Amino acid sequence: MESAKEIKDRMKSIQDTMKITSAMYMISSSKLKKAKKSLQDTEPYFYMLQSTMSRILRHLPEMHSPYFTEKEEYFTGKEESRKQTKAFIVVTADKGMAGAYNHNVMKLAHEQLRKEESTRLYVLGELGRHYFEQQGISIDREFHYTVQNPSLGRARKIAENILEDYLNHEVDEVYMIYTKMINSMQTEAQIEQLLPLKRADFNNFNSMRLPLNIPMEELALKPSPEAVMDRIVPEYLVGFIYGALVESYSSEQNSRLMAMEAATDSASKILHELDVRYNRARQAAITQEITEVIGGARAQKKKKK
Repeated sequence: MESAKEIKDRMKSIQDTMKITSAMYMISSSKLKKAKKSLQDTEPYFYMLQSTMSRILRHLPEMHSPYFTEKEEYFTGKEESRKQTKAFIVVTADKGMAGAYNHNVMKLAHEQLRKEESTRLYVLGELGRHYFEQQGISIDREFHYTVQNPSLGRARKIAENILEDYLNHEVDEVYMIYTKMINSMQTEAQIEQLLPLKRADFNNFNSMRLPLNIPMEELALKPSPEAVMDRIVPEYLVGFIYGALVESYSSEQNSRLMAMEAATDSASKILHELDVRYNRARQAAITQEITEVIGGARAQKKKKK
């Protein structure tokens, strides 16, 4: 049986751990609120970009753009016979202690990489970088210090690198693997296609379909519809990447918040059990001391007699 001192030492160790988990819970809660507000402040602008792209495509359904077409149309000569290359942007965390957050993302990314013959890997987050290096998977690009502080500037930098590889025919399709926050209790790792864009997604952007007999407004696109689309699409991709980064960051903080809450609750239960054991051990020690005193007194009485 453990001594009262051993139990007391364990209780102190658990109490110190509870202080850490409680502090991490409060920090994650604060960061989660801040991330949500940042996303809400920028969402209207990017929704307007998406609405504008939907209007342009509705008026000019036959417009050609490298962002909306299959890349084979732009290949010439020897490029026609090369393998299709898919790029994956994988968003993980820089830190652990966030439940299954990192595991779910890396598992989904690993499954996708195993399916494809020709891939390029873009990694955000230190844990993801360490994981793929340990697995012997080469990383084509790394983006440091991005996941802990998602910003439009960093999202724009990622979008520029992706668009450069895409327009130079180094990659044919671009996917983003990140964690979406479904609600305050549930997050889910998912994969979304960034490039090429799908016209159907923008055709169905408006929840209400326009009746056939209603005339559509005229659009003046200068210097040309293609030039306007070339300016809008990169900004739309920046918005999508930024939204995914904030979603991942929010999911990470939410997962860590829940993990720290569960750890604190478990520590409280263990403390309660140890408190009971400590009281029993102390009571047993006191009882033993009383018994020894009584036994000693009796022995002294017998000796005197």
